[in-house]
Formats: sequence, structure tokens, C-alpha cells
Amino acid sequence: MFYIGCHLSAAKGFAAMGETAAAIGANTFQFFTRNPRGGAAKKIDQNDVNRFIKLAGENQFGVLLAHAPYTLNAAAKNPEVRRFAFEAMADDLKRMEFIPHNYYNFHPGSHVGQGIRIGIKKIAALLNEIMTEDQTTTVLLETMSGKGSEIGSRFEELRDIIDHVRLKDKIGVCLDTCHVYDAGYDIVNDLEKVLDDFDRIIGLDKLKAVHLNDSKNPFASHKDRHEKLGQGALGIPAIARIINNPRLRALPFYLETPNESDGYAAEIALLKKLRTENESKKKADL
Repeated sequence: MFYIGCHLSAAKGFAAMGETAAAIGANTFQFFTRNPRGGAAKKIDQNDVNRFIKLAGENQFGVLLAHAPYTLNAAAKNPEVRRFAFEAMADDLKRMEFIPHNYYNFHPGSHVGQGIRIGIKKIAALLNEIMTEDQTTTVLLETMSGKGSEIGSRFEELRDIIDHVRLKDKIGVCLDTCHVYDAGYDIVNDLEKVLDDFDRIIGLDKLKAVHLNDSKNPFASHKDRHEKLGQGALGIPAIARIINNPRLRALPFYLETPNESDGYAAEIALLKKLRTENESKKKADL
């Protein structure tokens, strides 16, 4: 099964997101747990959850990806900023149990001058405080582009966070194609080497999801500006290789390109076409 989705607004609830996803050809989606700039989360309606679960089963939806607010900084120096990260993430993980067995993705954080080592220890310490034995949600560290004092642009940094996390079976990685390319991992010209490096440093068993985005900026720019598929530095041939790679093809892919619903629908149709063409080529080669 090819699981492909996009980022949808959670304002109208899970059932509405599921209906939108199905209407544009998606069989999964990503959503913010609360306002991406922070703040209180919308109360969860159990009837809405029940309608979504029924719809998801009827449409064979794959795992959902919840995204924490951008403002969270688990590595913050300021105690109040770090306290907000703790409170919001702890609350998010409790809320995720209304739709169990899904993913919760977050940007690891920025060390803001404290140094990477201290930042990594703070991130892991926060995760050890909020993650529980009985949670069904898998927490994902997102690969970052390396702008400013961001932590997570190098695979070694993500591995170090995981090494310090107690519940290792409940943590993984979400690979963002724009971010890793901007960070200096050449997924355009040497995807296999990047995957080899990931496997050697972290382990491909920890790679749970892919944010599929093109990049407005060139290789190793250490910026973070997503572009529509085929309109950036990655290009369609590289995107096709990513979604058809034997080591990646079983993962769920989530678009975060600068689109509205019609743009996402067009990209999803394109990705399905690229997948079908690859399958036809493999059969012809046999």
C-alpha cells in the first residue's frame, strides 16, 4: 500500500480532515495538535473521533502524523519556554490516545548558545519525563536543516537523543526531504549513501515517516523553505527515486508543500503516477 497524505487543518475536527483527505486522493494526513505558534488545544469531541475512526477504516487510512507547534523548544535555556514545551507535549501525548497507535512529530529544538551537548540532554530529559510505558503513540524526532542553533540537522545528534531516551521502542525519526537536503545530505545525487549513513548511525528501523517536500534553496544551504514538488532544488526525478526506493517505499509520506487542497490533490495524483510507472517498469524488466 502506498500511504500518501498532506498537512490539513484540524480546526473542524478529525472527521472533516478525513473527508478532505479522501476527497483529494490521500489515505493519511498530518495535522497540528494545536495552533502551530502555540496556545491551547481544541477540546476533543469523542463523537468526532468515532466518525473519523469509521471513515479511516472504510478508506484504509494509514498511520496519522500529529505535529507539535513550532514554538516548542525542549532544549530551551529559558525555564518558562521549556516549561511550555513540557506542558504542551505532555498534554498532546495524552490527547493522542483518543486516536491510538499513531505518530507525534516535533522539531527537537535549539540550544540557543548553550551548546549541542546540553541541548541534547535537555531534549532527552524532557522526553523521559513525558513518555509513558502505556502510551501507544510513537514520538518522532524530525530531521532539521541546521539553521541557527537547531539540533537535529546531523544524524549523530538524533542518535544521541535516542540513546538518552529510556523508552526506545516508542521513539523514531521523521525524515524531511527539504531539511536533509538543506542540511547537506545529498538525496538528489546519492540517496543510497544517505540511507546507508542513516542506517549506520541511527538504524533504518527507527525511520518511521517522510515529510516529502521540495526545497526553495540549494544543497547544504542550512535554510528551511519548502517548495512545491518539482519547482525546487530536488526536482521530480529525485522525488520519484525517494518514493520508489525499496528502503523507503513502505513508509507513509506526508506533503508539507505550500499548497491548498487542489494543489495537494495534483501532487498526490503525480506521486501515484510516479509509483505506478515504477511498478510497470519493474514488471517490464522481469
